Amino acid sequence: MPMLDELMPWGVRPLRLGRAWVLAPDPGTLTARWDALVRAEGAQRTALFHPTRARTPDAAVGQLPGQHGATTRFAAERGRCPAPVPVAHGPFDRQWLIPDHRLIDVARPELWRVADDHQVFVVEQGPPAVSGSATSSPGVDLAGPAVVVSPYLPDGHAPAGRPGRIRPLFRRPGGVEPNLAPGLLPALGERYGREVDAFAVLAWILVAARHSPAGAAVPLPVDPDVFFDGVAIGRRLLDVQLGGARSGERPRLPGGRRPYVRAALPPRPTALAYDPTEQGLHLDDGRISPVPAEAWDVHVGGVRVLEHWFALRTAEAEPGTLAAVRPTSWPQEWTSDLLELITVLALLGELAPRRAALSSPSAFDELTEVPGVLPPPASSRRPASVLDHREEGPDGQFALL
Repeated sequence: MPMLDELMPWGVRPLRLGRAWVLAPDPGTLTARWDALVRAEGAQRTALFHPTRARTPDAAVGQLPGQHGATTRFAAERGRCPAPVPVAHGPFDRQWLIPDHRLIDVARPELWRVADDHQVFVVEQGPPAVSGSATSSPGVDLAGPAVVVSPYLPDGHAPAGRPGRIRPLFRRPGGVEPNLAPGLLPALGERYGREVDAFAVLAWILVAARHSPAGAAVPLPVDPDVFFDGVAIGRRLLDVQLGGARSGERPRLPGGRRPYVRAALPPRPTALAYDPTEQGLHLDDGRISPVPAEAWDVHVGGVRVLEHWFALRTAEAEPGTLAAVRPTSWPQEWTSDLLELITVLALLGELAPRRAALSSPSAFDELTEVPGVLPPPASSRRPASVLDHREEGPDGQFALL
């Protein structure tokens, strides 16, 4: 069957930040870390910076595409923190990043050049590193989806296993030039008797992609009705995973249901637990409900999404480092993020049976090839030329693109 690598030929490896402190669950924390760093002098600044082979305070680096950060060497930095930008830190987790190229070992500028309000990023997910979980309910899909999408630039973080490639839906800014095998859209339109656009293919990928030893595989059906039924489900999956970032409407559970804080969350919760009887999520003595079991049971790569989200916000940091600069109590915005995450996971859980029924190997006859389209040409695996960005080079020099 076709592989995602063939259908969406241009893929980029995950970002490599090099230092944990440039990423945080809220922008205020990043500003506080920046301020602490620029107040430091000499050896203390160097130690807080956490130098690597790729980045030191004296490294000369150009701007990130689309950003307005300084290009002077960080050793001389005295200014304010650049406005943090939202990024996807693993599946369904929006965090914030300081968009300063001087602080990121490998930023993947080619992704920043195409990141805009029209873009959707597809991120491959590895299979689970474990074969089972004692805390999972019977029948729970530990592997989870083979791909997830995000409206935000992903850093490629994987909760478990090997991180997959990041594949933008479009090769140029403004939603121009789909990142699809050349000729795929007209070939599918002819096969299925109706026009097929890039979002229809993406919707089908969300429904049908499955784990395989070689990466995400995407079977294509022979029957047009099966394809368009899957596209309808996939469009709903797409809306839910994008979290309203494109439609302007946040996902909501049907019937007026929504999770609430039923018992105040403690200032610094340390443990997360789920009570299936009351459908309650407990953060120490705090409680949020209703939390459907479908939301609690969502896994990606063998890791429960809610547990991973909580662990990233409560794990201990090394004292004396910038990563240890964090809120002294649980911020209200984290609670809001958690309530939104629960809603998204509940909706994905409700859609899971429909997706599983449609994408099971016995559900349809598969196309084994798309003549004249697959495999894609080598040129489609390279980024497109994007020449409408003005990017300042190191120390204010003009950048040649």
